[in-house]
Amino acid sequence: MMESMQRPAGFTFRPIGWVRSPYARRIDAPHQGPVTEGTETGAPAEAIIEIDASIPLKALEDLAGFERLWILFVFHQSKGFAPKVRPPRGRGKRGVLATRAPDRPNPIGLSAVELLRIEGRELAVRAVDILDGTPVLDIKPYVPYADAFPLSRAGWIDEVDALTGVGFAPGPKRPR
Repeated sequence: MMESMQRPAGFTFRPIGWVRSPYARRIDAPHQGPVTEGTETGAPAEAIIEIDASIPLKALEDLAGFERLWILFVFHQSKGFAPKVRPPRGRGKRGVLATRAPDRPNPIGLSAVELLRIEGRELAVRAVDILDGTPVLDIKPYVPYADAFPLSRAGWIDEVDALTGVGFAPGPKRPR
């Protein structure tokens, strides 16, 4: 490590919006937005992202042309940091940084959602795994040529896929 490197003590973020979602509790939401097996409707859920009044509407200009968005958010119902977690796929515990579990050192989530429409300060989105009332930290456009790497290795998940079927992912723990 370089001696001259200054490290900030921390960061402060404020939400740019909030999610209105059909999922009130962690157990209600699918583990991944497009994976809907076990949900009540069996279809990708729709939600509204309400943009805070402090964000100028000009910030939303040109967003309507994108089919998908990255949503960065706070896991506001996280139970705190756990270095090892039991993911819904496979057996045993895994290092939290090798999973998408919410109980992270910084409870920040990332989801790719489908943008349906924009009406004023409301973004209608589909295929969410985000809980109702979740604070949104940022929104970024999904750019297929830069964001998709379908031939990438996926560590322990590749091993699970070899045993259970490629792309298998469970829905919620019990039907909703």
